[in-house]
Order: sequence, then structure tokens, then C-alpha cells
Amino acid sequence: MIPLSVPNLAGNEWQYVKECLDTSWVSSVGSFVNRMEEVSAEFSGVNKAVATSNGTAALHISLLLAGVQQGDMVILPNITFVAPANAITYVGANPLLIDVYEDTWELDVELLELFLDEECIISNGACRHKISGKRIPAIVPVHVLGNMVNMDKLMPLMAKYHIQVIEDATESLGTTYKGKPAGSFGVFGCLSYNGNKIITTGGGGMILTNNEQLAKEAKHLTTQAKADPLEYYHDQVGYNYRMVNILAAMGVAQMEQLPGFIQRKREIAEMYNAGLKNIPGFRAQQTTEHVTANCWLYTGVFNKSNELMHFLTAKDIQTRPFWVPMNRLPAFALDTYYTKNDIAGKVYSTCLSLPCSTNISDDEVNFVIENIKEFYA
Repeated sequence: MIPLSVPNLAGNEWQYVKECLDTSWVSSVGSFVNRMEEVSAEFSGVNKAVATSNGTAALHISLLLAGVQQGDMVILPNITFVAPANAITYVGANPLLIDVYEDTWELDVELLELFLDEECIISNGACRHKISGKRIPAIVPVHVLGNMVNMDKLMPLMAKYHIQVIEDATESLGTTYKGKPAGSFGVFGCLSYNGNKIITTGGGGMILTNNEQLAKEAKHLTTQAKADPLEYYHDQVGYNYRMVNILAAMGVAQMEQLPGFIQRKREIAEMYNAGLKNIPGFRAQQTTEHVTANCWLYTGVFNKSNELMHFLTAKDIQTRPFWVPMNRLPAFALDTYYTKNDIAGKVYSTCLSLPCSTNISDDEVNFVIENIKEFYA
């Protein structure tokens, strides 16, 4: 079987994990946690990084520290993995769903600007939704599939409306916008190291920030808000969102290989683009202008995408449909969705992700391409 996207553990993972086992530093304290935070901050171009148990935990803590409260609304693209929508509900807020561009599948910033201009006001230094009166203190721009939102348009707009930016960069580690890394634009950026990501710790995440005080508060909250080094005194409600040392050891080894992983992802994308270009109706995700993408999960628009998926499955080629748009999920169906043409729905119904593990061979990529050609022939 050719899998969709699996870990590539070809570096020092065994050596570093063995070091944890040999020294018994396997839990939430250890040198590899510190090293993982340091290399992540340096790679992402921020002052501080705080390791977490997963990307969703990173989003949750970031929303809390951004001051999102019960009854608020948080802007989110309608096309995203469900994690940021869930995290918004954890703090008692509601997603405010905005449609996406048809070519890049990123949040439609012009549409967002239209919504803010027509349906929101600034009151007492805060952005509020006119109809509901709810405050809109934050946005979670999701950099979908390793592409990025148009940050030149987004950041000034958010400053104008006093909305804090919490980047969901969980899929875009190694992607840059005008040379600036994903996750380094907002007050927070969030990464994920799930098993299918460009690097993995099995599970795990990271909070990125340039604000050292916020980083300190994030570390405090993710470690049960323990306020005394000896006594079990906790000065507020905290969370057990720590990354353990044994997983951080994997992460450090993976970070050492990340430049090579990114290069391989780009090579795979180029092979698919070249091999599929003459397929009727095929269209790859377009990269936002000024973005150099990590090409994390190769996805394209296909005619009869569902039938193609089943055809490839029968050939032992694993593929995946796109995420169901948030407004079509029961938990978020009643939330505000601002759209003109429901592009998110069209993207969902036509897109398919293809195998693109960093250790996939050229022959396997060509096998996938030939089988897609056979389907359409």
C-alpha cells in the first residue's frame, strides 16, 4: 500500500529516545523539551516557543492568553481541520466562519474586509458584531495545507479593527511569506507535530510568540499553573498540556532533517503538477503570492473525486477527501458563516489529497499518476 502521509524516522530518533530511556528522563521535564523549544523558536524566527501536548492545546492556550472570553466570536476560515473550531469553543466563544478563495483555499481577506466594514463596528476600542453585539477579539487564520493567508492584506486589516492574530501554522512549518516564517506574524503562532505532519513527535505542538511575558504565562498554564517550585501551590486553573521529554527527543531529531523534508515535499509536488497537468478538470492548489510553501499535503481538484478515491483505494493507493466545511458540522452549523458563493463547499466536494510522504519513492509517485490517468482514460 502507498500511504497518504507517514512519518520519516531516518535520523537520530532512536539515539535520542534511547538517551531518554537510559537516563530515565522520559516525562515532562528534560533537556530535549528545552532543546525542542529553542530550535523551534530559532527556525520560526520568534523569540520564544513553548512546547505543548498537541496543536489543539497550543491553540487553546493562545486563545486564553489573547483574552478571548465566554460569548465572544473568533474569526475562522470555513475550510480548516476541526481543531481550531473546537479550541474556540473551549474558551466559550463561537467561530465566525468566513469563506475562502477558490484558487488558494485560504481565508478570503477581501470578503473578510467586506464583512467587517458592513456588519461590524468599533466600540470602546473593540470590534463588535452589529447584529449580535458580540465582541470579536481574535482571528485564527489557518494556513491551509502548507500554503499561507495573504498576510500583507490581513495584518493591517486586523490592526484597524483591533483584532489579535493567532496563526494556525500547524500545517505550514517551513513555509514563508516574503521570507518571514509562518507562525511569526501574530501575537501567537501554533504548530502541530501529529503523525501526518511534515515532522512528527507522534503527538505534540508548539506555541510561538515574540512576547516573552506571554511565553512565560503560556508555560505556566500548560504546567498546571504551579506557582511554587516546591509546594503544590497553583495560583489559577491550569492545564496538563506538557510535551514529554521522550517525544521532544523525537522532535529534535526530526527538526534536524526538516530542510531535507521540505525539499522532498516540493519535489513531490512538482512531479504531480507535471504528471497531472493534462488531466481534464484537474487543478492543483495555487500558492498565495509571495509565499514559498512547504507543500505539506499535495491536494488537487478532480472531476469525480469521490469515484477516483475509491478507484485508487482498490489499487492500494491511500487518498483522503478534503475536510467537511465547518458550517456543515453539527457543532458549528448555527454559527455565523459569511459567504457569497460558498467556495468552501465547492472545494470540499472536488478536492482529493494524494500520497506525499517524504520517504515516498519517485516510482511510487509515478504509479499514482499512471493510475489517475488510467481512471480518466
